Amino acid sequence: MQDNNILDSEELDDIEDEGTFITLIDDEGKETSFEVLDYFEFNGADYAVVLPYEETEEEVVIFEVKHNDDDENSDEYLPLEDEDTMFAVFEEFKSRNAENFNFED
Repeated sequence: MQDNNILDSEELDDIEDEGTFITLIDDEGKETSFEVLDYFEFNGADYAVVLPYEETEEEVVIFEVKHNDDDENSDEYLPLEDEDTMFAVFEEFKSRNAENFNFED
């Protein structure tokens, strides 16, 4: 995913409902669909933990969500590049969802 993954924030209104799906578009116009597993604030930033919809592997992707000041109805989804932040956000996700998922160590 490129840096300009944009999603209409109205699609996230029911983010806590089971089975929420989003489609992000990269710089080349390629669309990728994801199931949103969790969306939360952590250490002053918003994150979305998602699972690629058409992938067979069960490996999540974590995006930092940047709110677009120019258009309050859309957000930017940025892949995490800092490994420490990624692990910290994933640990928070695991803590928040311990009852919902069976995590492997």
